[in-house]
Order: sequence, then C-alpha cells, then structure tokens
Amino acid sequence: MSRDPQQASQLFSQIDITAGSQGDNASQTREHESEQIDLLHQILSALDRNNDLLEDIAASALANQRQRGDELQKWRQANPGLAQSCRHAAESLARVQAEFLQNLTQEVEENAEAMEEGEFVFNEFVDRFGPRLAHLNGVLQMLSQLSQGGAEAPRHD
Repeated sequence: MSRDPQQASQLFSQIDITAGSQGDNASQTREHESEQIDLLHQILSALDRNNDLLEDIAASALANQRQRGDELQKWRQANPGLAQSCRHAAESLARVQAEFLQNLTQEVEENAEAMEEGEFVFNEFVDRFGPRLAHLNGVLQMLSQLSQGGAEAPRHD
C-alpha cells in the first residue's frame, strides 16, 4: 500500500530553529497551529468515515446472521423429525467428543515433556488428534445448529 508523499509530509511539522525576529516566530507558530488543526480535522473526518463503514459492516453481518437463522428455522419446521434426530445425534456425539478430549488430555499429560523437547513427538500428536478433532467439532457444530429449537417430538420407545 503506497502513500502519497504529500500526505505523509502533512503528518510531520517542520520547525525552524534559526534565530529570527519575534514577529516571524509568532506568524510561523500560528501557521503551524493552523496546519495541525487542519490535520486533526482530516483525521477526525477519516475516523468518521471508518465508523460509518464499521456500522455498515456490522449491519450487513447482522442481516446475514438473521437470514441464516430464518433459513435454519424454516428447515427445522419443514423437517421436525430430522431436526429431532440431529438433536439426539448431537447429544451422543457430544459424549464421544468428551471421551476423545479425555484421551487427548491424557496423552498430553503423559508426553508433555517429550513434546516440549522435540518437535517429532509434538507433530505426531497433532497428526494423531488434530484432524479428527477438527472434523468431529465440525460435525457436532452442524448437528447442533440443525437441531436447535427443534420441536420435541414424542418418543416411541
């Protein structure tokens, strides 16, 4: 990202330290103050534009989130049985995830020193647990989103 040299030079003030008359110094001081005030106004204007853009981004993100929520709710209403099945699957998978995390933490406790000392053991750990944990979390998140707010269907055991 390149900047215009004139814009960059406007950010810095030049001060003349040579001896001169008081009248020159006073006029130069006023000139510098005027430049600084102009720069502060430009900064304020840029901040106002940034705030407007951030408000637009937040509004857009909120609108997208609402639309996604509405679409999920319509899907749940159109597929109540499947939403309930997703809920049960998410609950079961959460138990599997808890057991998986227990195994993961036990592995870390047993091999913490070796992981700190050598990259090989750490890489083996990441290769062993990382992809499965990422996929498990993704599936669990999807099932949870599809099942949230689903109507409780009567269970026939």
